[in-house]
Amino acid sequence: MRLSPSPDRWTLLWIVLLFNAMGCIQSIRCKPKSFRDSIIVLEVNTSIDSNPTSIDESSSVVLRYRTPHFRAFARVLVPPVAGKETWTIGWIQACNHMEFYNTYGNKGMSSWELPDLRDGKIQAISDSDGVNYPWYGNTTETCTIVGPTKKDSKFSISMNDNFYPSVTWGVPVSDSNVPQLSSIHRDQSFTTWLVAINQATSETLILQTIRWRMRLHIQVDPEKPLGHRALLNEPFTQEQPQILGKNEPIPPNAMVKPNANDAQVLMWRPKNGDPVVVIPPKY
Repeated sequence: MRLSPSPDRWTLLWIVLLFNAMGCIQSIRCKPKSFRDSIIVLEVNTSIDSNPTSIDESSSVVLRYRTPHFRAFARVLVPPVAGKETWTIGWIQACNHMEFYNTYGNKGMSSWELPDLRDGKIQAISDSDGVNYPWYGNTTETCTIVGPTKKDSKFSISMNDNFYPSVTWGVPVSDSNVPQLSSIHRDQSFTTWLVAINQATSETLILQTIRWRMRLHIQVDPEKPLGHRALLNEPFTQEQPQILGKNEPIPPNAMVKPNANDAQVLMWRPKNGDPVVVIPPKY
């Protein structure tokens, strides 16, 4: 004859099963999250200053202008870092598009160009400081966490960018400094990423993506006296940057040499005749 388990035995069996299940749940909950899953962007802000581009005609050799600043700021919560891992968090920036033309009446125009970007060979080019690749800079623009650490850490990371070039009044391939500059046109687009990189494995986490653009048009009358030649045309105020809802991948050329400053070339493109390289690339 088969005997049924007593109520006490059923109770004991139920308790054992319950504790086993709780143990499984507990082990899942206690499993430490990876760095990828635990890093949190607490705040991100970006803007372009509202002031218009300023023009400086104090030099008889060049016209200078200064655009408003693009700015980006983020606060990041970094989890404890296990082992001897080293992570760097910071801003990486790339130029996606560049038009930079200086027209000299009916003589022609000079233009700063990025040949590979112009010809569609690459999607973007690094805008690093030229030393701390791939980072935009290495002061306020990055922070480094060296493990092991036991507590969460909070970091603030910021960057800014603007243009402050000089443009010759005279034709750049001429020995004469007779003023002939008649207009300046500039239109550049950038993508800026907030990124965490494992220094040992090169694991890369894209935390935020920003797109921004800087445009300007300056009309110049070279016949007027110095100090009264240049006039800023629209836009007087730049369109504000966009924080993308979905992160974009970083193109390979945004992570390595050369940067835009070293890759750019100054061309003279006359109305008649062949183009001339005025300043070759540095790399």
